[in-house]
Amino acid sequence: MAALPSSIHVHLPLPLYKDEPISFNKPKLQYRAIVNKLDLARKVVDEIPQPKAYAWNQLIQTHLSNNHPHNALSVYHGMMLRGIRPDHHTLPRVLTASRLCSNLALGKQVHAHAFKFGFSSDLYVITALIELYGRLHAVETAKWVLDNAPTSNSVARTILAKLYLVDNKPHLAIEIFNQMLRLKADIDPVALVTAAGTCSLLKSLQQARKVHQIARECGLEFHLLVSNSLMKMYIDCDSLEEARSLFDAMPSRDLISWTEMIQGHVKNGGYNEALKLFRLMTKARIKPDSLTVTSILPACARVPAHKQGKELHAYLFRNGIDMNLTVQNAFMDMYVKSGFIELASNVFTSMVERDIISWTIMISGYSLHGQGAQGLGLVLEMEQDSSLEIDEFTYAAVLHACVTACRVDVGMSYFDRIKAPTVTHCVLMVSLLARAGLFNDARTFIKEHQIENRVEVLRALLDGCRIHQQVTMGKRIVEQLCELEPLNAENYVLLSNWYAENAKWDMVDKLKTTIKDMGLKPKRAYSWIEFRNKVHVFGTGDVSHPRSEMIHWKLQHLMKKMEEEEGGDRPSSIFSFHDVDEERECILIGHCEILAISFGLISTQERATVRVTKNLRVCGSCHDFTKAISKIVEREIIIKDPNCFHHFKNGHCSCGGLW
Repeated sequence: MAALPSSIHVHLPLPLYKDEPISFNKPKLQYRAIVNKLDLARKVVDEIPQPKAYAWNQLIQTHLSNNHPHNALSVYHGMMLRGIRPDHHTLPRVLTASRLCSNLALGKQVHAHAFKFGFSSDLYVITALIELYGRLHAVETAKWVLDNAPTSNSVARTILAKLYLVDNKPHLAIEIFNQMLRLKADIDPVALVTAAGTCSLLKSLQQARKVHQIARECGLEFHLLVSNSLMKMYIDCDSLEEARSLFDAMPSRDLISWTEMIQGHVKNGGYNEALKLFRLMTKARIKPDSLTVTSILPACARVPAHKQGKELHAYLFRNGIDMNLTVQNAFMDMYVKSGFIELASNVFTSMVERDIISWTIMISGYSLHGQGAQGLGLVLEMEQDSSLEIDEFTYAAVLHACVTACRVDVGMSYFDRIKAPTVTHCVLMVSLLARAGLFNDARTFIKEHQIENRVEVLRALLDGCRIHQQVTMGKRIVEQLCELEPLNAENYVLLSNWYAENAKWDMVDKLKTTIKDMGLKPKRAYSWIEFRNKVHVFGTGDVSHPRSEMIHWKLQHLMKKMEEEEGGDRPSSIFSFHDVDEERECILIGHCEILAISFGLISTQERATVRVTKNLRVCGSCHDFTKAISKIVEREIIIKDPNCFHHFKNGHCSCGGLW
């Protein structure tokens, strides 16, 4: 072997390492029994007149197996004092103990012992040295050991490739794998798994397919460890189709296989397919763990999928699956996002242990459901726990609660506590000031924080203009948005709506032509509702549903009753974030969310809650009409739009009109 680099200076004398107390998670009596047995074993070995290296090796290995590397080094020191010559099994174990103790200096001395005792060419020693230097010194030193070793194998090269991954150098790791192919080295499952992990980091589909082909040629494609790694590799390289093809072809699958595939579908928005896979997995009698559960819950965090979320919760209880803190947080988040704030609150209340994520989810959940005051009450309770460290996400949730509750004083107080406010925090403060009608304060805040040209800031201001009917200011903001985002169709729609509200139809027509000439496509409004495991979708003026006649009859009946009791004035739809012309030219009972609500009313049992989702903001007319409907039919109606959940009950809405 060539001379050592100058950075690895060797001192041959090995220092004495005394036993150090190690903290075990095992019960004290069990720990003492283990220690007593090891002490007895050490005493027996010490009393053997001429013990072989085998006995010492076993004692070293026992200490390593019991997570006691310092004692393993002490045994090696005793071995040296007795003049026992180590063999090729001794030094790799001692090098491992040195690495576990993070003792690079000692590792270098053991490296010198390898030269002294003639084991510097031993493959086990070489691989242990590579891992020692790679973990404690530098991966380049580990590479030096491999390059200068008289012999090496696939294991040593794979370890080096893993070290490059740890060092965030995937391009060098894949080069090691390609080098192994050029040298026609044996490719084992661990090498393929490492190569697959490298492709995941590189996001290289070309390299991924090459690794898959090598696995196929080596007959390891359906080795379970390899298959799972290849599947994850394809998912990370954004090729869900190839991952699914491999999954379907696998002769056997374990929990990891199913979890990876479920995660892949959820990541790509394939929620229904993810739920289908979960059901197939349970039918195959494979019991999910906490990772599987937290992977599938985002697929249930939608209004149409709330039943699956509840069923999954019940499944965990029935089958005694561990409901750890991560799983409980995930269930809370799922209930919040699928419209069941009460169930989320129940989970939160029943938790024995809570972390900052638990509090953040619940505070944010109350805000999302228009219950900012409850969220702020939770903030005061959270602050009583001094062990919790409030992070930027929690502060954002707190500020959102202030926006929903319209508490400017509280919002300013919490904003001042944030050491390094992000744009998100600033946007929330602008939204809070604008919704409270404090436009001068909002402009001052924007100028102080130099966020004048942030589109999210302008949209927050625009919300305030809509609420307080600041028409002139709203037009200026929309024009700014058009300048900042000239290819965003929503901005031109906003401007078109402003002109329409002010009966400037020539400008409306001009903007329509501009949108068409630029090839922009404004979003169309859609609403959907789940009934008997089927999602029913409605567009504006939709008459395609099989029960359309009954849907419209019900709405006409409700409209007539509303006009008799309260009058049916239609409010303005100013600043709607979609093309209101399609709704302007359609009578109110033809709006998509109203059609979905009517379908829910005629399809579900009396007094059952009706849950509707809309892809765009609920318009003002529909908001007021839904309040009236909830009072007339004496039902709770929940509409989820991109901003929040609207809980309509007894003629009131949880948003308090600030939606």
